[in-house]
Amino acid sequence: MHQVISDIETRMLKGIEAFKLEMSKVRTGRAHPSLLDHVRVDYYGTETPLSQVSNISVGDARTLVITPWEKRLTPLIEKAIMAAGLGLNPTTSGELIRIPLPALTEERRKDLTKIVRSEAEVARVSIRNLRRDGNAALKELLKSKEIAEDEEHRLAEAVQKLTDKHIAEVDHLLAVKEKDLMAI
Repeated sequence: MHQVISDIETRMLKGIEAFKLEMSKVRTGRAHPSLLDHVRVDYYGTETPLSQVSNISVGDARTLVITPWEKRLTPLIEKAIMAAGLGLNPTTSGELIRIPLPALTEERRKDLTKIVRSEAEVARVSIRNLRRDGNAALKELLKSKEIAEDEEHRLAEAVQKLTDKHIAEVDHLLAVKEKDLMAI
């Protein structure tokens, strides 16, 4: 019975992590290495994450600097960044690749805020679905007489508290990201 609670909590935490991953893909006006986390480079025939074939650092508030570990990777990294659909245009100077991040327009900021809000709603719905699954599992345990009715009510309250806690965390992450997006 307590395994039901721990299983639900684990799955909710995975949902939060997935939400954080989606948030990291949304570009704000500031340079951050995690912006390139999902960029993959063709490294000797294998799709390899950019962070495993180069060093990614922040040059200034609006510039990322990539230092490839092998000189021959420079054009491949440029191509991968342009193909990633991030709207970034890398420039090469010797072996360094610089990626200037253009300032976001007010309209684009509002569009990104809408996208972030919809991702947050997807995360909330996912957490609520897990609450429903947990409550259904508790009802099954009650039906099969593995737990008493009082125990089922107590565990259902625990599932609700977990749900409230994780939805509050999603709301907090959303507020932080919206603030970051609207900062100039």
